[in-house]
Amino acid sequence: MEAEEETTEIKNKPNLENQGLGFLQDAVSSFASDYGWYILFTCIAVYFIIQLLRRKGDQTDRRQTPQNLPDKDLVVKRQAALEAARKRMQEELDAKAEQYKEKQQQIAEEKRQQKIEMWDNMQQGKSNKAATKVNNQSNSDSASSPVSKPKSEKKPLRGGYNPLTGDSGGTCSWRPGRRGPSAGG
Repeated sequence: MEAEEETTEIKNKPNLENQGLGFLQDAVSSFASDYGWYILFTCIAVYFIIQLLRRKGDQTDRRQTPQNLPDKDLVVKRQAALEAARKRMQEELDAKAEQYKEKQQQIAEEKRQQKIEMWDNMQQGKSNKAATKVNNQSNSDSASSPVSKPKSEKKPLRGGYNPLTGDSGGTCSWRPGRRGPSAGG
């Protein structure tokens, strides 16, 4: 009986020496045939991600090199020049504003003097024609100055029918029905 047990144990164990490379080859080929495209696309994606990360790494290394940093003295000089230009422009603007104020005060003073003269003329019973001549002269002077501009009337761009104005040009006039529920009983 012992001989029979030994032979049955040997028969039940698979023969691993004969299956070695053939089994591995079958497993790899079946895995590649099932998931081959997925493996290929994953490898391509990983390759491109690695290349992208390398490029970004190179760019950050280039930015951090001291060769690309601006010179501190040059930056200070540029800021000083910029501040001087701003100050000069502000002074010019202030000067123009002061001139404008003086001109407006002068015009206001002239108008006040004209009103006083008109009042004196009215008290003396003189005609108002002289005042109108003075007003016309001051209007022509102010019209020639760049400060006051004459207002132009705005004309419509295009004449004719406009449905939004309500002016219908024909006999056809449609109006929507009244709102609310219909009168039913």
